[in-house]
Amino acid sequence: MTTSEGVANCCGTAEREDEDTAGGRYDEDDDDDDDDFSAFAEGGLEGGDGVLGYNEGLSGEVKPRVLLMGLRRSGKSSIQKVVFHKMSPSETLFLESTNKICREDVSSSSFVSFQIWDFPGQIDFFDPTFDYEMIFRGTGALVFVIDSQDDYVEALSRLHLTVTRAYKVNRDINFEVFIHKVDGLSDDHKIQKQEDIRKRAGDDLADARLERIHLSFYLTSIYDHSIFEAFSKVVQKLIPQLPTLENLLNIFISNSGIEKAFLFDVVSKIYVATDSSPVDMPTYELCCDMIDVDVQGVLFTGVSAL
Repeated sequence: MTTSEGVANCCGTAEREDEDTAGGRYDEDDDDDDDDFSAFAEGGLEGGDGVLGYNEGLSGEVKPRVLLMGLRRSGKSSIQKVVFHKMSPSETLFLESTNKICREDVSSSSFVSFQIWDFPGQIDFFDPTFDYEMIFRGTGALVFVIDSQDDYVEALSRLHLTVTRAYKVNRDINFEVFIHKVDGLSDDHKIQKQEDIRKRAGDDLADARLERIHLSFYLTSIYDHSIFEAFSKVVQKLIPQLPTLENLLNIFISNSGIEKAFLFDVVSKIYVATDSSPVDMPTYELCCDMIDVDVQGVLFTGVSAL
C-alpha cells in the first residue's frame, strides 16, 4: 500500500547497521554578530512566506511555536534544514549564516502543525528594548542546542537565563535540551557529557529555587537518526491526541502480531506516536529508510500504510 500527505507507516522489528559518523563536519552558522543584532533591531523576522516585522501582531496565530535557540555555531540551522527540508548533512556545510529570526510554518500533516522559530545565537533578545514576553507567550516548546564538542559553560549560562525568563512568562513551555554534534564521541563519552550537562543545569535551577522546572535532554547528531527521534519527542508533547493515538497503536499491535508500530509524518520522518513498547534505534532507522524508499514510489514489504 502507498502513503500520501504525511500519513503514517507501521513496520515490524528489524536490525540495521548504524551509519558511519565522524566529527568536525558541521556548518559554521550564525557567525555575524553585528548583522544579527542590527537585523533583529530593525524588525527582521524571516519566514518561508516572506519577512515579518518583529512588532507584527501574533494574536491571530493558533499554531504552537517551537523556538530553536542556543549559542552561535551550535548547529541550529543545520538541524532545521535536515529535519524539515530533507537537506543532506553534507550540504549544511554551505549554509549561509543566520542573521534574522527565521520563522517557518510546519504543516505537513493533520498532527504535525506548528511554527518553528530559528534564533541567531548571539542576539540578546533579553535587551530591555525587546519584548521577550511576546516571544515566549504562546510557545509550546523551547529547544536549546548545546554544542557537545565545545566548552559549554557559556551555553549553560545562556540556557539558565533563557529557561528562567521563559518560565516566568509561560509555565506551560516544554524545555528541551539537545546535546548536539555527539557523532565521533564514544558511547561512554556521550553519557558522561549528558550527565555533566544535566547535573550542571539542574544545580543552576536548584540554586535559583526553580527545581520545579523540568528539562529534557537528548543526544543528537544530524549524521544519524538521533536528531529525528529527538524532534519526534518534542513534537509529540505538542499533540493533545497523543494518548489516543498510542492506545490505537497498542490495539493495532495486539490484533496484527506486528512487534512495533510507529505513526510517521512521512515528510519529516518524525514519528507522531508509537505503541507502549520501548523504541530501539535499529527499528526506527529501518522505518525511516523505508519511508525514503516509499516516497520514491517504490513498494516495500513488512510495512502497512494507515
